[in-house]
Amino acid sequence: MEMRMQEEFHDIVIIGGGICGLATALGLHKKGIKSIVLERSETLRNTGAGIAIFLNGWHALDHLGVADQLRANSLHIIEKHNKRINKDGTEVIPISKEGLRCVRRSDLIEALANSLPVEFVRFGCQIVAIQNDPVTSFPIVHIADGSIIRAKILIGCDGSNSVVAKTLGLKPPSLIQTQIVQGLTTYPNGHGLSNHFLQLWGDRMFIIRLPADKKTVFWFVKRELNRKDQENKEDPGLIRDETIEVLKDFPTEVIEMVKQCDLNTISFHRIRYHVPWHLALSNISKGPMTASGDAVHQMDPSMAQGGSASLEDAVVLARCLSKEMTINLSESKMSDQETYKKAEVALQNYARERRWRILILSTKSHLIASLLHASWLKRFTFLTILSKFLGGRSSHTQYNCGHL
Repeated sequence: MEMRMQEEFHDIVIIGGGICGLATALGLHKKGIKSIVLERSETLRNTGAGIAIFLNGWHALDHLGVADQLRANSLHIIEKHNKRINKDGTEVIPISKEGLRCVRRSDLIEALANSLPVEFVRFGCQIVAIQNDPVTSFPIVHIADGSIIRAKILIGCDGSNSVVAKTLGLKPPSLIQTQIVQGLTTYPNGHGLSNHFLQLWGDRMFIIRLPADKKTVFWFVKRELNRKDQENKEDPGLIRDETIEVLKDFPTEVIEMVKQCDLNTISFHRIRYHVPWHLALSNISKGPMTASGDAVHQMDPSMAQGGSASLEDAVVLARCLSKEMTINLSESKMSDQETYKKAEVALQNYARERRWRILILSTKSHLIASLLHASWLKRFTFLTILSKFLGGRSSHTQYNCGHL
């Protein structure tokens, strides 16, 4: 491929066209601020399984203007059923006030992308390096095809291997000896399940089943990592078959659900997390550059907060930038020095507002991720700590990120 040696100038550049990147661009667009999203894939990354969204995530989606269309195609979950295999009795926990719904990841991505002008998203942009302009100190983004993009504000929504987070000096996320397999299963004649999600425990593993709509179920299996699981798996058929094998002691209906899943939605990955004390001591913004979403916080899927926390980030970031950038920077008469200072203040305000929220969620995620490897006594102790010192589930599911 011939290398393109060209240079472009943009006011706000967002790296990563996932949930956080698209939501941030949409939040800015609603405030009349133009940005460009650089996505490494050649097309919209609308594959994957489901996203569980609690009330805090729906608050953010309401501000972004896409909540109603997503609610219309999802079920309101009113109960959590907690059960151990081969044992009688089910713990039923009412959760109707927490607003839990599950949406297909593809539906969420498309809703965000379709609300943006087409020219706001550019595909096939693999970022290889970021540097600061020696004169203005504004970020310079180097793309694999040889092109260069100069930005006045750079936002990294580029996931766990974030180039922006690395540039900011954030430590990479750590791995836990736990794996997740997730997917969607469609029942053409309807699944017939009530509006509850099931958490079914086995020996150092569990499966969660969550209805998305009347015909589709989202599920994921969380278990300890085996030696043979050290390598990342990409063959969806192999992932499914190995998951069925480890579920051999689970109820037949659960095994059949995995067996009949849509192979295009199944995935395997290790759980990553940002160590809470690293976040407490790190800066997620520096000058006119910041990181957001999974680039800063990776959540244990059991919390169902990864997507919602990213949506919160997007709303807060767009609000903070719009307060300082009342008009598009390209139309401004401010000097580079004045623009730099305003951008720095906006991103510092964003980082300050999000710091404790992210720290608390990351601490909860770190503790919850440890439960799978702990004895029942340790699990009880961890849950007591969560409830007493960090608040129960409602403390973060009903959090409101504020108006856009």
